[in-house]
Amino acid sequence: MKIKDYRTSFIDAMSRIYDQAEAESFFYIILQDKCGLRRIDIALQPELVLTAEQIRIFDIIKEQLEQEVPLQYILGKTNFYGLDFIVNEDVLIPRQETEELVEWIITANAEKESTVGLRILDIGTGSGCIAITLAKNIPDAVVYAIDVSEKALATARQNAELNSVEVNFLLRNILEVENLESHFDIIVSNPPYVRHLEKHEIRKNVLDNEPHLALFVEDNNALVFYNKISELALNNLNDGGQLYFEINQYLGLEMTELLGDKGFKNIVLKKDIYGNDRMIYCNK
Repeated sequence: MKIKDYRTSFIDAMSRIYDQAEAESFFYIILQDKCGLRRIDIALQPELVLTAEQIRIFDIIKEQLEQEVPLQYILGKTNFYGLDFIVNEDVLIPRQETEELVEWIITANAEKESTVGLRILDIGTGSGCIAITLAKNIPDAVVYAIDVSEKALATARQNAELNSVEVNFLLRNILEVENLESHFDIIVSNPPYVRHLEKHEIRKNVLDNEPHLALFVEDNNALVFYNKISELALNNLNDGGQLYFEINQYLGLEMTELLGDKGFKNIVLKKDIYGNDRMIYCNK
């Protein structure tokens, strides 16, 4: 079957569940990953034909997509800030909003005369996307990463090796940590922040497949991780140290008040590309 003909039937099938643009993007991602072909290749060679084996692979993936399994889990990988990451059901799929958080940190530290010995801690690392990207882009920094899930840490270690960086991974339940036993120049966290009352806003493919441990907090204690991490940061950030969070878009004011009440300075609440309050910064 000609690729252009299969493309039409694939997108038609996917458009019953996903919007047209997303269905089309699925097709080209699979085409490149499984067939080594880009959009430009079939534009220049419209008579290209899929083999029976390639059609079989496409059909298997299409079946999983129809069950709303995320494409990143089907392929077992994703791209984050220009780097490749292994992903599976033990870790969240990295989001574009988190790329914006990482970009903020990298940009804020880009003009330092030296980053030798700069100590960074990522709390709730999951796939390791934040810690690994910072290690890759802030030369000579010493990076640590904590997670409560042993399986998530196993994936993060694979990702560090894949991207040729050194990150010190630690198995910890941050809510049970009394002291971090070391001091840092930067602490960053993208902890669970979705309240159960907001479940109806979460897409089915996320709700049914991504780890709830990394997503949800109780409605009546939505800032539990932020409160704990900021308390630890008071003790374990060096003077002038930086604290960054990804946050629930509905709780920007509450986060600003929480950090202000604890005595942090220079608090900045930042919107993501969609106009939602999504990141916050302060320093000690």
